[in-house]
Amino acid sequence: MRLEIEILLDYYFPVAADVLLAVEVAQLPDQILIQDRLTIDGSGPLTPIAGEEGIGQRTWMTGEGRWRAAYRATVDLNRPAVDIAGLSPTPKRELPPLVVPYLFPSRYCEADRFEAFVERHFGGLEGGAKIAAMADWIGREMAYVSGSTTAQTTAADAFVSRQGVCRDYAHLMATFARAAGIPARLVSGYALDIDPPDFHAVVEVWLEGGWHLVDATCLAPTANVARICVGRDATDIAFMTIFGTAELIEQSVKVTRID
Repeated sequence: MRLEIEILLDYYFPVAADVLLAVEVAQLPDQILIQDRLTIDGSGPLTPIAGEEGIGQRTWMTGEGRWRAAYRATVDLNRPAVDIAGLSPTPKRELPPLVVPYLFPSRYCEADRFEAFVERHFGGLEGGAKIAAMADWIGREMAYVSGSTTAQTTAADAFVSRQGVCRDYAHLMATFARAAGIPARLVSGYALDIDPPDFHAVVEVWLEGGWHLVDATCLAPTANVARICVGRDATDIAFMTIFGTAELIEQSVKVTRID
């Protein structure tokens, strides 16, 4: 499947501020970046850096006054469907070093607070079957409500309110998985047919020696997701981190299938 991605970010910075942008599609074995271009107006020099675990890249810049970023990419997705419920867990002592941190709680994923709940509701299951049951529970119990949460909302907050957007679903999915001793990381990406169109957050869990995508929102098949970057939680995968203040003027994301 070939996707064409177009985004526009239009902001105003009253005072110059550092900006860390993460919008470029990562080059990975199951997603081949054919071409892409990032253009910035109203910024100082651009400094690209590698993303978490070397997946994708982020770009440092300075925003001042009227600031616009446009990104366009063409990417081929070749991700075979996987029945996650049939995957086995990996013994913890066999986890690669880079995977181990994704067992632990983080700023937005308070996994240590959910161990009793996860054991009570999913304790009779193992590996992928447990992950599938968790995703089903989240999809059934949570309501997708735009604007219902903020950048400060944690997995625990979303669990109590039973509503949120994709990042809240992903935080809760990663939290449940880590509470069960299964490594889980957040993934930002572009997904086909998301309504309303926007950046999308999903989760990857480590089973049978590899990472596998899970989307508890069920808004898009994981085969249709082009990944940007990965990390512990929203702290690491935000498409735009502003070290200062800025006013949003316009923002758009468009993902189109072209094959």
